[in-house]
Amino acid sequence: MQDLNQNFILPFLPPQTEIETAKILKQLSKAHRYLAELKGTVKTIPNENILINTLTLQEAKDSSEIENIVTTHDDLYKENILIDTHNPATKEVYNYAQGLKQGFEIVRKQSLLLNKHIIGIQQILEENKAGFRTQAGTTLKNQKGEIVYTPPQHPDDILNLMANLEKFINDNDFSDLDPLTKMAIIHYQFESIHPFYDGNGRTGRIINILYLVLQGLLDIPILYLSRYITQNKAEYYKVLQEVRTKNDWESMILYLLNGVEVTAKQTIDLVTAIKNLMQEYKNRIRKELPKIYSQDLINNLFKNPYTKIDFLQKDLGVSYLTARKYLQILADKGFLLKVQIGKSSYYINEPLLNTFTKE
Repeated sequence: MQDLNQNFILPFLPPQTEIETAKILKQLSKAHRYLAELKGTVKTIPNENILINTLTLQEAKDSSEIENIVTTHDDLYKENILIDTHNPATKEVYNYAQGLKQGFEIVRKQSLLLNKHIIGIQQILEENKAGFRTQAGTTLKNQKGEIVYTPPQHPDDILNLMANLEKFINDNDFSDLDPLTKMAIIHYQFESIHPFYDGNGRTGRIINILYLVLQGLLDIPILYLSRYITQNKAEYYKVLQEVRTKNDWESMILYLLNGVEVTAKQTIDLVTAIKNLMQEYKNRIRKELPKIYSQDLINNLFKNPYTKIDFLQKDLGVSYLTARKYLQILADKGFLLKVQIGKSSYYINEPLLNTFTKE
């Protein structure tokens, strides 16, 4: 296999072969159906930031686990409300969520996803400005330490392949393939170019989500694709490799299209559960605590499972003392769990947290 991969030269896009087979066309129909349903379900949540904030953290956690960067929900949500967990893995996952959010803002405002944007996202992930690889020596190895693939080594090859990929991402006239087919091809090509010294896998999975937004298949970046890859990791690496060794595009594209279908269904269920829980809290707080009820209060309790007094103060435009009073009342009534750390405290929406943590 080593000799084969040494002789493999990564070609430019689009692929010069028949791509959309009967099996792929059938799976495309299913994937589009559930993506459209997810897009509609998302519109039932009154504030998009609720899903952007919570689901980007989930995506960040699952995507990072593929690279063996593991944190807990507790540490991750603490980091998100600016409580230092002193856990380097948590910081890396938090950076992933920030990179995804920045990429989303770029795509939403500019309707483009250029190489300079991809470099910027990777910089947030890795907290460095190394940019595209300029030194040879990068290889991909299996769990036994054996080299299974050698990506392009020369800086000019990397730049030319990334320029070609940039055009494939942004120029819809460059290829008439279905956008979901193109998403799978983009993912394969990016991972095969492997343009960065580190963070290629996580950056590539962010590109997946952003491309769906770029193509209007989702309004916000919430497709939960990394969990599917985590649960099917061996097959993921196998189908990517067999495009290189066997020119088997079909298996790789079917794998990712099935991932879109499965994770769209999961995310529909998750968004529906969040919506129902929000409605339950809204009805109960309006009935039991009418003096403190507001939609802004509900939004604050659901845009992150953990909150603090100063966050509520900012969101509601009230004094620090009023925000503290509100949170204490909510804790006393069982809507939130109060956790004390020294002289400070934070508050957990346990039912919302359980919605994310249960399998």
